[in-house]
Amino acid sequence: MVDADTATAYLALGSNLEDPPRQIRRAIQAIRRLPGTRVVADSGLYSSKPLVPPSGAIAQADYYNAVVVVKTSLDPYDLLARLQQIETDQGRVRTRHWGPRTIDLDMLMFDDLCLDDPRLTLPHPGIAQREFVLYPLHRIDDSLEIPGRGMLSELIRNCSENGLQYLGAIESDEA
Repeated sequence: MVDADTATAYLALGSNLEDPPRQIRRAIQAIRRLPGTRVVADSGLYSSKPLVPPSGAIAQADYYNAVVVVKTSLDPYDLLARLQQIETDQGRVRTRHWGPRTIDLDMLMFDDLCLDDPRLTLPHPGIAQREFVLYPLHRIDDSLEIPGRGMLSELIRNCSENGLQYLGAIESDEA
């Protein structure tokens, strides 16, 4: 049980290497093990096309994505550090920006906190343009307001699905 002075954080998960659905499940299990943290909702699993960086497309497989909502007593910087440790534990190597990865964990929102510093920007700077974030968020809470960006229902109206596909519930997995 999480105590009364907890925050709600929305986390995006993505993978396109080494059995991506399993990578997503392993990451969710690791998030469940974080101190003072519990997963209260998930979006189910999606597949999406890779983002195209400003420098041009990078040849890579499609992604599997999900969003989870957690209640946590961790502060946003501690949560970020622990998410980055999960990425490392699952073999994430940061060799190419926007490139393929075993797991990518992004903090989308942390309560209604707005931050813009070298370590953490909240809400996530790409949140309003990414179909693989907006549509899973909408599946969880269609009345959500994104701090400083507006209502999710309005943002989603202005964001193409761009080949995004809902694949169904996230099956449990032993990490």
